[in-house]
Amino acid sequence: MSFDDAPTPGLETPGLEASGLETLGLETLAIRAGHERTHEQEHGEPIFPTSSFVYGSAAEAARKFKGEEPGNVYSRFTNPTVRNFERRLAALEGGERCVATSSGMAAILSTVLALLKAGDEVIVSRSVFGSTIALFDKYLAKFGVVPRYVELNDLAQWEAAITPKTRLLFAETPSNPLNELVDVAALAELAHRHSALLAIDNCFLTPALQRPLDLGADLVIHSATKYLDGQGRAIGGAVVGRDAELEQLYGVVRTCGPCMSPFNAWIFLKGLETLSLRMQAHSRNAQAMAEWLEAQPAIERVYYSGLESHPQHALAKRQQQGFGAVMGVEVKGGQAAAWKVIDNTRVMSITGNLGDVKTTITHPGTTTHGRLSDEQRASAGIRDGLIRIAVGLETLDDLKADLERGLTLL
Repeated sequence: MSFDDAPTPGLETPGLEASGLETLGLETLAIRAGHERTHEQEHGEPIFPTSSFVYGSAAEAARKFKGEEPGNVYSRFTNPTVRNFERRLAALEGGERCVATSSGMAAILSTVLALLKAGDEVIVSRSVFGSTIALFDKYLAKFGVVPRYVELNDLAQWEAAITPKTRLLFAETPSNPLNELVDVAALAELAHRHSALLAIDNCFLTPALQRPLDLGADLVIHSATKYLDGQGRAIGGAVVGRDAELEQLYGVVRTCGPCMSPFNAWIFLKGLETLSLRMQAHSRNAQAMAEWLEAQPAIERVYYSGLESHPQHALAKRQQQGFGAVMGVEVKGGQAAAWKVIDNTRVMSITGNLGDVKTTITHPGTTTHGRLSDEQRASAGIRDGLIRIAVGLETLDDLKADLERGLTLL
């Protein structure tokens, strides 16, 4: 059979047409959704590492460049492997569309560039990732976008901060690393009452454990680098939501260029296949670790929403399907004690990243939140004795022994 006689690429995997996705389970979507089989009839998703695409005629090229005919133009615009990842993640989050980006920070930047203009205001939870604060304060503010910061779990503060210029509310829930939450449904109602959009960073829980769009959010933002990949192999980001907003965001990625590479998209596709299993296993390990740590005499406090001692435990049970892997652990003795615990680990990886099957440990005050001012760190609850642990999938007894080595020295 010649290429000219081959079936036209573009049809979704038989049995998974878009109109039937809502009837399928999360695990099925994570493995099957979005794949467009080519004429080769491959079983696994292919990688298309190409910068451009060819056309049968100048007229066809013109139609595709104008958007009059579906098809690929240039891999900064569209790429089949990236599109596969976008469709799959959109199906998992329950969104109409997804736009993939080169990193999680690029996803946030693209969202703001697409939806806000000079003079617009964005309300941000004070506990967001340190680089997110730097993005708003150091760079976006130069172009007239005004950020206002509030306590994540205080809806009265959110409402008090809203002005007629407010266009976007942005929150991470759970927060990094203190596991603070916001009632997403209540915050969405508040945003919509004031004609603003709500964006939720969902990279800590993923759609396996939380679906913000179902709770009323307009946009879901991911650092795909974290649990969507799950093995620390690649950098990427994504935004999921309605087509109306995502079309504007796609224009930013197309023009400005913070696009995802085909190879990284393929890695994330492979990560999504095991997402549900991994997140359940992460949550089990983290729950047992949090309960064990809470009983240790050298520990001041454990911040994990799966604990009954967590002030928002009931909310976590209501809007989440699990509690995730990330926790804050405050040891007695300040920074010196925290560093002693970290430095005496042999199994855990001392690194600022998270979302890996390998347990990671870091001191937020001098790493992930180290560029913040003392006042900003204090406001975000980042104390000197705080350690962040992202519990992986190793044998739990080995992880306990790894921490116990340092804890017994305090």
